Amino acid sequence: MLALTYHGAHDVRVETVPDPVLAADDDILLRVTATAICGSDLHIYRGKIPDMKDGDILGHEFMGVVEEVGRGVTKLRRGDRVVVPFTISCGDCFFCGRKLFAACENTNPGRGAILNKKDIRAGAGLFGYSHLYGGYPGGQAQYVRVPKADVGPLVIPDTQLSDEQVLFLSDILPTGYQAALNAQVTAGSTIAIFGAGPVGMMAAASARLLGAERIFMVDHHPYRLAFAKETYGVLPIDFDQIDDPAAFIIEQTDHRGVDASIDAVGFEAKGSTVETVLSTLKLEGSSGTSLRWAIAATRRGGIISVPGVYAGFIHGFLFGDAFEKGLSFTSGQTHAQRFMPELLRHIERGELKPDLIVSHRMPLVEAARGYEIFNKKEEDCRKVVLTPFGLS
Repeated sequence: MLALTYHGAHDVRVETVPDPVLAADDDILLRVTATAICGSDLHIYRGKIPDMKDGDILGHEFMGVVEEVGRGVTKLRRGDRVVVPFTISCGDCFFCGRKLFAACENTNPGRGAILNKKDIRAGAGLFGYSHLYGGYPGGQAQYVRVPKADVGPLVIPDTQLSDEQVLFLSDILPTGYQAALNAQVTAGSTIAIFGAGPVGMMAAASARLLGAERIFMVDHHPYRLAFAKETYGVLPIDFDQIDDPAAFIIEQTDHRGVDASIDAVGFEAKGSTVETVLSTLKLEGSSGTSLRWAIAATRRGGIISVPGVYAGFIHGFLFGDAFEKGLSFTSGQTHAQRFMPELLRHIERGELKPDLIVSHRMPLVEAARGYEIFNKKEEDCRKVVLTPFGLS
């Protein structure tokens, strides 16, 4: 089969690799009909994620048709059309029992990314996201093995829904939705979203669904801010034009700040020269720019919701400011399985239209170019969808 494989920073290739096979009774084999490049895939592309090996198959946003079913699978059958969540969860452990699927204790044989780990178990395995998370082959391929198939894949019964309408149930839509829920967005809320990438867009869509009244969105790509303004009614802030977005937000909120801020950027936020040097010298794991803005822009008693991926330690975290303001923090990988069914219903009713963000459609054989365009923000790229068997 054809699959997109990793060979080092900025070097991904579509190659012919062996077809996957069933390895456990609760596996399925999936023929991939659509897959997408996620913003977190760019961390891998830029060489920022450790424990990647040459030949690893990338991709954790994908869907398709069930081709083979392990004898222990009871909820799926051959021919089912399914969307697969990016986390691999057992459904039976301490955390899965609490619907904290991204914390599953039984699916990641890797180390995980916690620096001060002690003897704590790693969280859930992830598709296509390094051997820290289990080394599972990803879905930017023609076929993929899906473990724990009774727990993850969601059947899409409505044949009227296109792949693009439901594909993002795999990651970015539940990620944006969980971020908005964690921010306790309700009718009349005022929020700030840092980052106008795909997760930021899905957070804005989810916040509107939940009744947010005002949404500030901070980024420095004018085409993305313009799209978010037109599509989700955000108040755009270009930090290349406004040096201090937090100060601007405070001025626009009666010098109080927003009810909640969502950091949809994460550890590769554009930071100061000091942070660039610290990161290069490996004295800092993540840029703290977005978090500092979020802390400053949020009112006393407010919430900082962090769906953006962070790693290690951060320079200038300003926890004292957070304490003084009585801020609450929520963060972490998304428990996608928990939200996928209800989000599908919102899509079916036309209340969410995640496919609006798609800007580029390519066959899988052009995936390397898709990564380059997405990484460089060329051609007003918002989201790339790949079709493993050609464009449909």
